[in-house]
Amino acid sequence: MLDLPDKIKNLIGNENFSYDDVGMSDSTVIIFTDKVLKIQSISEESEHEYQVMEWLQDKLPVPRVLAYEKAEDKNYLLMTKVSGKMSCADQYMRNPEQLVNLLAEGLKMLWKVDISNCTYMHGLDEKLQMAKHNVQNNVVDMDDVEPETFGENGFESSEHLLKWLITNRPEEEFVFSHGDFCLPNIFLSDEKISGYIDLGKAGIADRWQDIALCYRSLLHNFEGKYCDKKYQGFRADILFEKLDIVPDWDKIRYYTLLDELF
Repeated sequence: MLDLPDKIKNLIGNENFSYDDVGMSDSTVIIFTDKVLKIQSISEESEHEYQVMEWLQDKLPVPRVLAYEKAEDKNYLLMTKVSGKMSCADQYMRNPEQLVNLLAEGLKMLWKVDISNCTYMHGLDEKLQMAKHNVQNNVVDMDDVEPETFGENGFESSEHLLKWLITNRPEEEFVFSHGDFCLPNIFLSDEKISGYIDLGKAGIADRWQDIALCYRSLLHNFEGKYCDKKYQGFRADILFEKLDIVPDWDKIRYYTLLDELF
């Protein structure tokens, strides 16, 4: 076991554990029988995750915080383990109609959260400032971008993309947003949403932020980007039918491109 703060050690005791290697974050995630320990470098996002999770306790199915400790340059967030399986689990991928229906319901649940007293702003004012910081400090992962984003028919550089995002900033439709609404972050059980995880980017934002990343995640998972298995016959546009909305392709492209800088 890693060297952990005493309070965390006392709560986990000698429980068996495994490491979670699903997802794209740079955090260390340790899975116990009924608990999860997330270890991250101290940052505004990692501290925000703890705060917003506490705020959401009576509003959405999110993990319950058991302990939150800081030691040297690390945050240690111990939380309850949500029930169910990731929405990218094979049993859901083989039933796309059910999967997309549940994801649409998950989006609607977020949008029903009352934001009148929410202090967590993660709209474009905040996101573009964070994107500017990432570009200026050369922390954009250029190996983890869509093939068409940069290059001959794309943007010349991350600086060029940032300038385009600032110039083409759309009007926002504010709701409560997960911020990273990808299939591994949404858990399902008994034909309902059982948990939202990885809440470091959650807060008030344009509803198309989550729609765009959900749509992209559906495409990637069904195309087999993260595993060797491809699922045939899937039409991602059914997401818009389940949401009963007309797709705003300009906003979907905008928020997908914005995510390239994170």
